[in-house]
Amino acid sequence: MGTVKKIPMRKCIGCSEMKSKKELIRVIKTPEGELVLDATGRKNGRGAYICHSGECLARARKSRGLERAFSMAIPDALYDSLEKEMENI
Repeated sequence: MGTVKKIPMRKCIGCSEMKSKKELIRVIKTPEGELVLDATGRKNGRGAYICHSGECLARARKSRGLERAFSMAIPDALYDSLEKEMENI
């Protein structure tokens, strides 16, 4: 009998759907308090996951999903920079 490899699942903070970790983008809060997109999924820091679509980022912005995930206020300029970075990935 073969073993079945477990696929890590994460919840998108925009649409609240459970998806495989590889389908999502990780947003991290570094120890310095800076928010950065983590394309590799391996950087140090507190992480939250979001779908590749701009629609999910807009939902997370409206529902304050990132603010709840990181327990800090997030300025609009940061959301704009995250949106630009998402387009590049």
